[in-house]
Amino acid sequence: MAKGQIYKIHSDFYYVLSNGENFECKVREVLKKQKEKILVGDFVEFNNGHIEKIYPRKNYISRPSVANIDQIIIVSALKQPDLNLLQLNRYIALAKYYNIPTVLCFNKEDLECEEEMITKIVEIYKPLGFKIVFTSATENQGIQAFNDLLEGKISVLCGNSGVGKSSLINAINPLLKLRTKAVSDKLMHGTHTTRHCEIIRIDDTSSIVDTPGFSNVKFDFLMPADVDLLFEELIPLRDGCKYSDCLHINEDGCNVLEHFAEIADSRYESYLEFVNEAKEYKEKVKYEGRKIENNKKFINNKSVAKISERKRLTARNNLKQRVYKEIDEEE
Repeated sequence: MAKGQIYKIHSDFYYVLSNGENFECKVREVLKKQKEKILVGDFVEFNNGHIEKIYPRKNYISRPSVANIDQIIIVSALKQPDLNLLQLNRYIALAKYYNIPTVLCFNKEDLECEEEMITKIVEIYKPLGFKIVFTSATENQGIQAFNDLLEGKISVLCGNSGVGKSSLINAINPLLKLRTKAVSDKLMHGTHTTRHCEIIRIDDTSSIVDTPGFSNVKFDFLMPADVDLLFEELIPLRDGCKYSDCLHINEDGCNVLEHFAEIADSRYESYLEFVNEAKEYKEKVKYEGRKIENNKKFINNKSVAKISERKRLTARNNLKQRVYKEIDEEE
């Protein structure tokens, strides 16, 4: 039995790296029946081209679906497409939700970006404890600093399409020759060049998870009162609020609002946006309820576990046998 790590998934095939060799595997039926979902980054045991066991994960993220990573590097373009702080804050909050260390990379520094924008980025995110690197994949600027952040780690690159994730990887290791595509002049946003998650070896110690661009992250899966836990600057302030479920909007005795001047406008605006999305989730849970157990039915307004026809038949046969046995014993 060999141990390795899933570095790519394509259709029903799982590609495993083990001791420097690549193996194409399928999943054992027993794992399929257990509905064990395998992610890129999972460590597995395999034998004769079949995955037998999945090891416990130290972490994972769902979008993109990848496990056992050391850090998330959020790549944003300073221009083409223009920097979107709301989208950047979405990715930061998502990384915070999964409790994974985060690095901020701002690419395309060569496109005559205003110094004021770069200063603003540093003023907002540096005090929050983020490592920040400015790069230009086309001009080879900041590439060594970016490469240093990757050393000895498995890093996930995430960000919108067209921000230059694949170009950055090619700048670090030109032999990889990942496919890139220019930003659309008409739409002013990128098109997807990466079609799936894949762990790419940069050198002997470092790997990058190249992911498809995505922009549909919404915080419609948690309660509004929990959104502030995704913002570093709000966490030390929330405990000072008068009410434990304070949303920091217009409540009396809100400690966050008392320190409003210390919070960047773009960060607070993002917070409000995410709270509104979380409110939609709260309403959905309130009126629709959570579907926890599929194998249940309602009889006389009571929840009862469903029993399959096959199990019901077995139960009836067992009951008949017990009845007949009791009659024979009495006779």
